[in-house]
Amino acid sequence: MRQIKLLVRKPVKLPCHFDPKARWSVILVNAGVRVVAVTCTGRLIALGLGVAMLGASLVPNGMGRAAAAEVDATGVNAPVGFAEIIERVRPAVVGIRVKTEPGSVDGERAQAFPPGSLLDRFFRQFGVQIPPDPTPGADVTVGSGFLISGDGDIVTNEHVVAKGVDIEVTMDDGKNYSARLIGSDPQTDLALIRISAPSDLPYVRFAAAEPRIGEWVLAIGDPFGLGGSVTAGIVSARGRDIGGESYNDFIQIDAPVNKGNSGGPSFNVRGEVIGVNTVIYSPSGGSVGVAFDVPAETVRLVVRQLRDKGYVSRGWVGVSLQEITPGIADAMNLRSTRGALVAQLDEGPAAKQGVEPGDVITSLNDHELKSPRDFARTVAAISPGTVINLRVQRNGQQNSIDVTVGELPRAPEVGKEKQAELRERSELGLTIAPARLVSGAGETGVVILEIRPGSGAADGGLQVGDIILAIGGHPVLAGADVDRMVNEARAQSRRTILVRIKRSGAMNFVAVPIT
Repeated sequence: MRQIKLLVRKPVKLPCHFDPKARWSVILVNAGVRVVAVTCTGRLIALGLGVAMLGASLVPNGMGRAAAAEVDATGVNAPVGFAEIIERVRPAVVGIRVKTEPGSVDGERAQAFPPGSLLDRFFRQFGVQIPPDPTPGADVTVGSGFLISGDGDIVTNEHVVAKGVDIEVTMDDGKNYSARLIGSDPQTDLALIRISAPSDLPYVRFAAAEPRIGEWVLAIGDPFGLGGSVTAGIVSARGRDIGGESYNDFIQIDAPVNKGNSGGPSFNVRGEVIGVNTVIYSPSGGSVGVAFDVPAETVRLVVRQLRDKGYVSRGWVGVSLQEITPGIADAMNLRSTRGALVAQLDEGPAAKQGVEPGDVITSLNDHELKSPRDFARTVAAISPGTVINLRVQRNGQQNSIDVTVGELPRAPEVGKEKQAELRERSELGLTIAPARLVSGAGETGVVILEIRPGSGAADGGLQVGDIILAIGGHPVLAGADVDRMVNEARAQSRRTILVRIKRSGAMNFVAVPIT
């Protein structure tokens, strides 16, 4: 099997000793110089005006799939096109339609394009069937997912299926199955659902290694209900903090992702899942080439627990931490801003075993901490009951403290018998209940049960399960206090309010817009 590599800098005619009867293909690789044209025995076989290349591989057609591949720096054959990969993995990607109770939708509503509109005519011109509008009296959300086992386990986003009363899965071959929810994890926005099928189903595997920035990524999903859609791009960045929970380091990709892609997989060129499409950045509502994936490593750990017990347990030590700013570092005579400052202690393991407010935690089990987020993510991955060692700086002295990790309290839930006492807070877009009615929430404040998408509460970063303790420094004792304080702030022409909340045992302040 021959493979001849040429460094192409100008128009080239192949030497006469090349077989003139062979049909030659040009494989464009990497970036570098510009190609004008390559010819073989006088025939133009590639035209690349303005296409940046480092080299070209000329391979006779029909010499096998392995020949039509470039060899990267690690010696792994990387395909020139993606057709073979897509044919292999797309059968494992599914579309998901979820019927919910009226008014409870916070996912991605399925919408048909208006009859006769430009997009309606465009798609029907090519025979694409647009899903019908949701049935009256019910809300329908659309999303994507992918099979991870032959017996019907499917990974998707929590926000796609969490409030579903009826979950329908559509396979790549058009077959429909009813699904049931096995478990979900709001902190990582992941869920596991299951279908029953008469035979083994196609499934995909998670990548063992983290993707590198610049690697190809292929997103497959059900955007706008148009199942089996494939887009390609690259890994733009890793370790992104987009202001969500502390348990994710998102992968940023530039493959176009739209509404309906949520829960779908992103693949590397080996057909392995590198992440789950979860969030898009979109001022316009459409794809602008900035999307975020939950990394495969996180998905693998979460799914394992969801499959075993239906929920995720995380390590917890009961500390509320804050960033160390340059000003704080200077005032405390610290050499750097690395580490995490203990702002508050709950009645948890850390308080019982000697950690104090004002301590700076610099390392955990010899792992040097970069930030409070680094600490939270590291502790969350540790099994409850494990003893960890914290290196703590206190009054200029270094201390070593052993702490037994506890289990992070789960978000409080409201029993059905209390549903009648819920009150909708239209000012902030919240459905809330007094904390005293919610098991495990305490006696003070109100618990957030639902958040309307696009509301000020959603934009400000409030989350379901948060306990609102105070607004603008004034305690919240009942739901009516929220309305009153919001209206007072509006009367003073204020555009935001400062909300003090309790989340997973830690106290936080959140600035919520009210305009």
